[in-house]
Amino acid sequence: MGKRFDSGARTGVVIVGAGPAGLVLGNLLLDQGIDCVILERRRREAVEGRARAGFLAAHSVRVLAQHGLDTGLLARGRTHRTCLFRSEQGEFTLDYGELGRGEVHTVYPQQELVRDLLAEYLRRGGELRFGAEVEEVSEGRVRSRDGSEITGRYVAGCDGHRGVARATLAAQGTRTARWDHGVTWLAVLAEAPPSLAAVGYALHARGFAGHMARTATVTRYYLQCPRGTDPADWSEDRIWSELEMRLRTAEFGALKQGPVLEKTVVDLRSDVLDSPGAGRLWLAGDAAGLISPSAAKGANLAVLQAERLAQALTLALTRDDESGLARYAADCLPRVWRAHEFSHWMSTLLHGPTAEDAEARYGRALQYARLDSLRTSRTHQDFFAENYTGI
Repeated sequence: MGKRFDSGARTGVVIVGAGPAGLVLGNLLLDQGIDCVILERRRREAVEGRARAGFLAAHSVRVLAQHGLDTGLLARGRTHRTCLFRSEQGEFTLDYGELGRGEVHTVYPQQELVRDLLAEYLRRGGELRFGAEVEEVSEGRVRSRDGSEITGRYVAGCDGHRGVARATLAAQGTRTARWDHGVTWLAVLAEAPPSLAAVGYALHARGFAGHMARTATVTRYYLQCPRGTDPADWSEDRIWSELEMRLRTAEFGALKQGPVLEKTVVDLRSDVLDSPGAGRLWLAGDAAGLISPSAAKGANLAVLQAERLAQALTLALTRDDESGLARYAADCLPRVWRAHEFSHWMSTLLHGPTAEDAEARYGRALQYARLDSLRTSRTHQDFFAENYTGI
């Protein structure tokens, strides 16, 4: 249990949320000698155990390495440089590590990264309070549901898409641009070794299916399903049967099956705040904008924003210079929007219509034309590689 802060306690930066954005930010601020406190509503076990995305782009790995946050990643992370596509036209593999900028991904489950970042933050002397359910942020003052308060010169909202920090900015008039991709995934975590040597994307008339390795014994799968789907309606037998059909195992080999550890439904939606902060409140990660998981950009945007926000807050707190905060939006938003554009493009590639009317047939034909262009055009492949691994 972290320290309980009495009313009136003060620090340099109050960070709301102990996800990747908040923990990277906290570690980078401590690196610069800046006092900070992280308030997290969940228990430590829940924070460290939540299975999420596991693809780190080259920039994210560089940031972690530069600040001594990559020990676990170096020991247990695995480099990925290829992805494969399956459809009724067959299968092809892209070695994106040889294309574009020649960058690769490092596969490292997000819960392991969070455990590393949390342990390092505490080792460096950072203050972290679990079970602190923040209900109000105002002028640098953060009040929790239990009545305790803490004040910082700045507040960093890293408490996610539905957090108090984002709601506070929205109430102050910050506008949001949003998009519903009209797609839903059944996300499945299976205690089963990876069945493919690469990330696998399968296009099928019944909907998209995806295969993403997490560890040597755990694999993430995705199945496109109707909006409003109840995960309880999907038995293990149904999940594996549908995965085998869409991943075309009759043609390319059986899947390595195992118990389903988790199944949840994800509606693919995206949004971006016009400005990620103002005055004494600044946001990073999902609090600043939600991105569809189609291209695995969420955690990488969180690291990018935490890095830039740490630089800006350090300048403000050590030199009384807020020019970095004034530039924070301009530094981040062009990259954020480029990530959103590629994620949206990936969504149109992976998800075709599943109906049988004339418009659906037209939409599926366009989908396969996009895939064929990616298979045959080196220019298209370089574009894909640069944006797939970039941020």
